Amino acid sequence: MSTPDSKMIRRVVASSMIGATIEWYDFFLYGVLAGIVLNHLYFPSGDPVISTILAFATFAIGFVMRPLGGIIIGHFGDKIGRKSMLILTLTVMGIATGLIAFLPTYEQIGIWAPIILLVLRMLQGLAVGGEWGGAVLMTFEFAHPSKRGFFASLPQIGLSIGLLLSSGIVGLISTILTNSQFMVWGWRIAFGVSVVLVFLGLYIRLKVSETPEFQKVKKQNTESSVPFKDMWKGNVGNVLAGMGARYIDGVFFNVMGVFSITFLVNNIDISRDVALLGVSIASFVMCFFIPIFGYISDRVGRTRTYWYGSLITGFSALPAFWIMTVSGGNTLLIWLSIIIPFGIFYAAVYGPEAALFAELFEPRVRYTGMSFVYQFSGIFSSGITPMIATYLIALNGGSPYLLVAYVIFAGIVSAVSARWIYNKQNQVTGVKGKNGTMSI
Repeated sequence: MSTPDSKMIRRVVASSMIGATIEWYDFFLYGVLAGIVLNHLYFPSGDPVISTILAFATFAIGFVMRPLGGIIIGHFGDKIGRKSMLILTLTVMGIATGLIAFLPTYEQIGIWAPIILLVLRMLQGLAVGGEWGGAVLMTFEFAHPSKRGFFASLPQIGLSIGLLLSSGIVGLISTILTNSQFMVWGWRIAFGVSVVLVFLGLYIRLKVSETPEFQKVKKQNTESSVPFKDMWKGNVGNVLAGMGARYIDGVFFNVMGVFSITFLVNNIDISRDVALLGVSIASFVMCFFIPIFGYISDRVGRTRTYWYGSLITGFSALPAFWIMTVSGGNTLLIWLSIIIPFGIFYAAVYGPEAALFAELFEPRVRYTGMSFVYQFSGIFSSGITPMIATYLIALNGGSPYLLVAYVIFAGIVSAVSARWIYNKQNQVTGVKGKNGTMSI
């Protein structure tokens, strides 16, 4: 089996990044609009807190469906191939998001509106559940072992670009249109943009080849008959530790990238445009720091980078929310409270995460294994976080410090999990190499 040339590697990187960007744009567009639009149009209630929680509940359904998508798509990704599954996930996501753009409201069709929205959200969850593992595996398995942290981090940029596009496009539309126009039809434009992006993504993905490691598995006839079953053999600790390591990623992203918009608008009386722009700037900054920390993980070790990143990210919630509450509405302070922790510190976790999870499993069950770890833990770390945040803020009379304590707890859990992975790797290899070196 020949080594892939540099042209193919560049094509694979572009394919994974663009596809991941589209998937995350579609998925998080719902999260951006859940607490400011969809709660009013599809979940009307006399209590604004209840309507917001209901809107975020359908947001959480997407995360509940992601493990199922990871298992189903991962199963065929480990048996048939990474490439074909990535084409499927992009198509499903594009169709579901495009249909949301034309979905009638509760006022127009009654209870069918939230029901259909729920179904489409479930399809989004299935698609993203299978997308993430395949996208990062394409670059991870094409890369040289000494550069896998960096290359696997590149599709991760799709998350920040997707959030940047979703919050940026919503912010732009919100600025151009009146509030009435935005609430009636303007928000639908953001969902409609997805259809164009999907055609671009499919065009590029059709031009890449299968990964060398999966081709080797097929050539040797060593593919797993039931990947989800085989994933657990000798890997129970890896699965649990991987899910623990994922905790701070999901919690922090959804607190700073999704819930902070609702918090600033409802509790600090910051305009929607200012909050969205702050998240957009942080997402832009994150695009540069994700590959930096992926590269660092290749040099100083995956677990070491993740350990420090988890703690710093978790504890950064304290100064971030303190600045928000004492800012007096100062736009610069609000933006700094989002950009530094979310755009920089969070990247120390999200950058090396893909390679960290990929290295927990052998190639024959890797798609299924890392997809399950990432997506199943997302139910608890990501899916219910906006609802928990809404409840904790309301419970504490609008003060954010119960929420801050929850974020710090998540950071500690992830750091402990990263340390366990480090110890397990050293037990298996008996050698402290680059990916095992960690002085704590």
